[in-house]
Amino acid sequence: MTPAARLQAVIEILGGLDARSDGGPAEQVVNDYLRQRRYIGSKDRRAVTAMTYDLLRHRARIAWWLQRARGDAAAPRQQVLAYLELCAEESPESLHGLFDGARYAPAPLTAEEQSLVERLDDPALRGATPPAGVAQEVPDWLWPRLEAAFGAATAAEAAALLEEAPVDLRVNTLLGSREAARAALAEEGIETAPTPLSPVGLRVAGRRPLRSSTAFAAGLVELQDEGSQVAALLCDARPGMAVADVCAGAGGKTLALAAAMQGQGRLLAMDVVQARLDRSALRLKRAGVNDRNEAFVERRAAKDIAAEDLHAAFDRVLVDAPCSGSGAWRRHPDARWRLTPQDLERYKAAQHEVLRRAARLVKPGGRLVYITCSLLAEENAEQAAAFLADAPDFAAVPVRGVWQAVLPSAYPAGESGDDPYLTLTPLRHGTDGFFVAVFEKRAAA
Repeated sequence: MTPAARLQAVIEILGGLDARSDGGPAEQVVNDYLRQRRYIGSKDRRAVTAMTYDLLRHRARIAWWLQRARGDAAAPRQQVLAYLELCAEESPESLHGLFDGARYAPAPLTAEEQSLVERLDDPALRGATPPAGVAQEVPDWLWPRLEAAFGAATAAEAAALLEEAPVDLRVNTLLGSREAARAALAEEGIETAPTPLSPVGLRVAGRRPLRSSTAFAAGLVELQDEGSQVAALLCDARPGMAVADVCAGAGGKTLALAAAMQGQGRLLAMDVVQARLDRSALRLKRAGVNDRNEAFVERRAAKDIAAEDLHAAFDRVLVDAPCSGSGAWRRHPDARWRLTPQDLERYKAAQHEVLRRAARLVKPGGRLVYITCSLLAEENAEQAAAFLADAPDFAAVPVRGVWQAVLPSAYPAGESGDDPYLTLTPLRHGTDGFFVAVFEKRAAA
C-alpha cells in the first residue's frame, strides 16, 4: 500500500467507529476491517493499526484544535488532516500530495478542507495550550478522579497512559523455563528480554507476529502484561491447593495460576459468559494444563458460586473484577471515551457484589485476592475498605510481605510500607495499571 492508501484505510476505519451504535471497542472495528481485506499485507496492517491507535490517543487534542480552527471534529477526513498536520508534522503541501484522488488514495481536498489546513497551520493555534484534561486525553468527568488517586503526579501518570504499551509474554513453566522460551523465540528471530518484576515474563523487542510463532502455538508462551503476571503470582497459589478464579474471562490468569500450581491440586474457573469459558478451554489445552491430571481444571458458570459444594472449599480465591479498565488505556486508547459515569457505577456495584459472594468460597485461613486493572480509588482502596467493613472475619494482608515471600524481585521503589495494597502504574513500573489487595479469612478458633 502507498502512504496515501494507508491514510484512506484509516479514514474508513474512523468512519466505521463513528457508525457503530453499540459503542464497541476500536480493536474490533480495526480487526473486522482488516479481516475483510485479506489482500492487505502484514506490514501495511501494522502501519494502519498503529496510525489509527495513535490518532485515537490524540482524540481530545484533535477535537480541541479542530474546534478552534472552525473544523468538524466528527469528520474522519478532518480528524486525519489535523492529526497529520499537528501530530505527525506534515506540511500543508505534503497533504495535497497525499489527498490526490489517485487509486486507493483519499479524494482531493475540498475548498473547505483546504481552508481548514491553512487555519491549522496558524502558529497561534499551534502554540495554544489546551486544558490539562485535553492535553492528557482524559474526559472532564474523570480528571478529578485521577487527581484523587495521584495528586500532583496526575499529569505525569495520565501522560504515561498515552504511551504505546510494550508486548509482554508469560512463560508457561509447565512446558519450559524462561531461558528455554527466550531461546526458542530467538530461533524464530523474535528477540526478548526478561521482565524486571515478573520472574516468568519476557518483553518483546518491537512488534512481531507472535501468534504465528512456534513457541506460541506450542503453548510455551502466552501474551500477558507483566502487571497481570505479577497480580496472578501474588495469589501465592501452590501445588496441591484448591484455587478458584471467579472472574476467569478467557483464562489469562487461570493459565498463570495453573502454572504456579504445577498442575497439581484443584483449579476452578468461573465466568458469567460461557463463550469466554469455551475460549479458555482451548487455551488450557494448548498450554498442556490438563496433560498430567484431566480433572485438575474445572469450568463452571458464575451462577454456581452459591453452590453448597463450593462453600469454604478454597485456599485461594481470585477476584479479577470487572472494572473501568483505566489501567489499560495504553492498549485501548478509545476506552476512556466509551466509559460513562453510569458504567463506573455499574462496575462498582458489580465489584462489591462479587467480593461479597466470592468471600463465601474461602476456607478459614485462606485468602481472597482482589484485582482490578483500574487506577481509580473508588474501584480500588475504597472498594477494599467497604469489603472489610462488611466482612469482619477477613483482614488485609500487606502486599509487601506477600511480594517478598513469592517474588524474587525487590518490592517496587516508592511503594509505601504503610499501604497494605499495591498499585502498579505505567509511569512508575512500566506495566499496565493494576491494583492488588489480599484479604485473609481468620482461622476457626
